Amino acid sequence: MELKGLSIGSVHERIASGEVKAVDVCRAALDRIERLSELNAFITVTGDAAIAQAQQIDRLVERGEQLPPLAGAVIAIKDNMVLRGVRTTAGSRILFNYKPPYTATAVERLQSAGAIIVGKTNLDEFAMGSSTENSAYGAVKNPWDTTRVPGGSSGGSAVAVAAGIAMGALGSDTGGSIRQPASLSGVVGLKPTYGRVSRYGLIAFGSSLDQIGPFGNSVEDVARILNIIAGHDPNDSTSSNVEVDDYVAAISGDVRGLRVGVPSEYFGEGLDPEVKENIQAAIKKLDELGAEIVDISLPHTEYAVPVYYLVATAEASSNLARFDGVRYGFRAEEASTLKEMYSRTRDQGFGAEVKRRIMLGTYALSAGYYDQYYGKAQKVRSLIERDFHNAFQKCDVIATPTSPTSAFKLGEKTDDPLEMYLSDIYTITANLAGVPALSLPCGLASNGLPIGIQLIGKQFDEGRLLRAARNLEQALGLEFVPPAIRNI
Repeated sequence: MELKGLSIGSVHERIASGEVKAVDVCRAALDRIERLSELNAFITVTGDAAIAQAQQIDRLVERGEQLPPLAGAVIAIKDNMVLRGVRTTAGSRILFNYKPPYTATAVERLQSAGAIIVGKTNLDEFAMGSSTENSAYGAVKNPWDTTRVPGGSSGGSAVAVAAGIAMGALGSDTGGSIRQPASLSGVVGLKPTYGRVSRYGLIAFGSSLDQIGPFGNSVEDVARILNIIAGHDPNDSTSSNVEVDDYVAAISGDVRGLRVGVPSEYFGEGLDPEVKENIQAAIKKLDELGAEIVDISLPHTEYAVPVYYLVATAEASSNLARFDGVRYGFRAEEASTLKEMYSRTRDQGFGAEVKRRIMLGTYALSAGYYDQYYGKAQKVRSLIERDFHNAFQKCDVIATPTSPTSAFKLGEKTDDPLEMYLSDIYTITANLAGVPALSLPCGLASNGLPIGIQLIGKQFDEGRLLRAARNLEQALGLEFVPPAIRNI
């Protein structure tokens, strides 16, 4: 059975009509995972459980019962979200054998909506990275060019969708970890407003920044997934009570009169000329569709990277303190004291990037330096939030590049952490401000690799954001199939 190009809506219709069986859809996805194993997109494949989920859908069809909204949709889950009884590693050696006793709220809602969960996807260790090269389970390869990265940290989820394995996937976004891999892999990825989707069951990296969001081959598929996972969760005190829109209904309608802000700070030094050209062409399309293009300024953007890496590492150093060899996963052997066991476990269990961020964060929070670094970073974060508030007085949606370049070579930036951190320079501000942002493909570079445009919306205004993206997607009319998998 051919899965490429199959949308969530179309698979639902075909299963409901009896044209195909959910089990056949599921088996095709599992077969594709095996045939594309070179991409290393999955850490754990949940084949038996997926087949059982598919059989339940087929039994509903046989009994003539109404199907749930995501019935038969094959979905992949980033391996930093827990799934009861299924190994959850967060891409780290320290959790190599951890099987959680509960399921993350977002995943549980997908299962209740009839989605078939085929596996847990590869990621940068504890979601720390911009290339999915920092995983203890090996790097993920980009299906557009297997010598290049897919972006990170949700690279496995982006590749699962780009390679036609899954119709959708969940990722987590702390500083661009959904949008950047979506851009580099040629798919749609959405980071919702902070609090729109429950983080219960997400292994924390930076708690004030983390957000779960969907990947899809189209804006409509992303809207369908968001419809299911959005909404308040009593298990997460940071999840919002703001009413959830019908996002599938929200994407209909045009963009005439929509004010699209273009910040000058996002089109300066460091932006690849080809990326700039494609983004400007996409903005022109929005203009042709009747949107009003408005020049805006986000003046504190230049401070976003240092602010982000102070706030995120400080929160990470606190969140990762729980992984000590006592409560979870890996424990080092040959330790003669409790302190030595802690030390050896963390030394052997964590990778280099995680250790670097824990040390940075611990330093930023230490006595004598808190006000100088972490406290000051939080003050500048408030200025960045104010920038967005002021900008949205003049526009409804902001358009920027998602990434300064197309996908770079595997290993190209691993020896230069600062250059790697700059890969997220255009995505970090949305996390600091807590606003929703989406990346969708808008063209190809001369090297044949996809380029993504980022659209940023007001808090809890995902409906309008998705509508703008849907209109642009239809106007561009791109059909993205990575060449490396066209015959697989």
